[in-house]
Order: sequence, then structure tokens, then C-alpha cells
Amino acid sequence: MNIKLLVDGGAMKPGPAVAQKLGPAGIPVNKVIEEVNQATAEFKGMQVPVEIIVDTGTKTFEIQVFSPPISGLIKKEAGIEKGSGLQIKQKVANLSIEQIIKVAKSKMGNLLCNDLKTAVKTTIGSCTSLGILVENKPASEIGGDIDAGKYDKEIEGEITETPEEKKKEIDTYFDQLKIEQEAQLKLETKDKEEALGEEEKKK
Repeated sequence: MNIKLLVDGGAMKPGPAVAQKLGPAGIPVNKVIEEVNQATAEFKGMQVPVEIIVDTGTKTFEIQVFSPPISGLIKKEAGIEKGSGLQIKQKVANLSIEQIIKVAKSKMGNLLCNDLKTAVKTTIGSCTSLGILVENKPASEIGGDIDAGKYDKEIEGEITETPEEKKKEIDTYFDQLKIEQEAQLKLETKDKEEALGEEEKKK
């Protein structure tokens, strides 16, 4: 008996759907929830696919945890709740290549990629749709840098820790960009309000 669920990482709660499925099998729901929460604790704040494999004969169960969607892992790494609705104009985070490698490594088994470099490029593709910069550049530009061998050292070395100095540079760049984006947004809002005002006068 297999039960597939999508749970909040480390925070699964009792619910009628789980109780209805596990109750007849004689499996204690609270025990299942406790073990699922332990197994998914590292994915706190994310939706995680899990499968509960129940042996109705021995009243035992096994929990399989599947990696969250790649977009969820990227958002967790970036410390954001959602991507940008205006990917071109509004960037929501700035990640290092090392952070991208970290996400790519954790998803390798699910990405159907033959090597880490391909997985990294796939991860960067998801950054583009979320409005996330990579190494102070639009993610769409990083693929060319990878093909040119710019990040071979990091990828081949499977480096997942960003040097402290580099992290400061990336954070400083993004802090400045946020100020510029906010100023641009205010300017566009002001222009729209003025245009609407002119339209009203003409009526």
C-alpha cells in the first residue's frame, strides 16, 4: 500500500486524508507524522513530495522523501518566498555559481542530466524564470560563460561554499540594484499617474 503526499517540510500536520488512508491499515498516524517531519526537516518552508509505503501485514511503514521542485530549492537558497513577476525589470535575488552548484547537486538524480555542468545550466534556466541574477548577471547570460569554461574550476571541484569576500561583493551589488529598481519603479508610477491626470483633464 503506497500513499503519496505533498507535505510542508518538517511541519506535516494530521488531516482527514491521511487518517482515512492510514487508519484502516492500523498504522499510528502520529508516528507517521513524526517520522515524516524528521525526514523532511531540512526542507522547512517548502512543499516536499513524500511516499509512505505501508506493509499492512506487519503494520510497518517506510517513508521515501523526494526532492522538492528545483524552483523551491532555488528560492530557499536565495532566501525568498516567490520569484519576480517582472523577470526582466525586477530582479529578486543574486546567487553565486557555488550556490547554483549546491542546488544542482541536490537535484542531479531528478534532472535527467548526464553531468553536473548540464545540471548547473538547467538550474540557471530556472533562475531566469524566477528573476534571479547569477554572479551579478542576468541568469540567461551565464550559460555562455559556462560553455566558455569560466566556471570549470568550481563545477569540476563541485564547490558549494561561496568565499566570504565574494559573497559580500554579490550582496553589495544586489543591494545597489534594489535601490535602482525601486527608484525606477517610483519614476514609472509617477509617469503613469501624470499621464492619467492628463487624460482626466481632456475629458
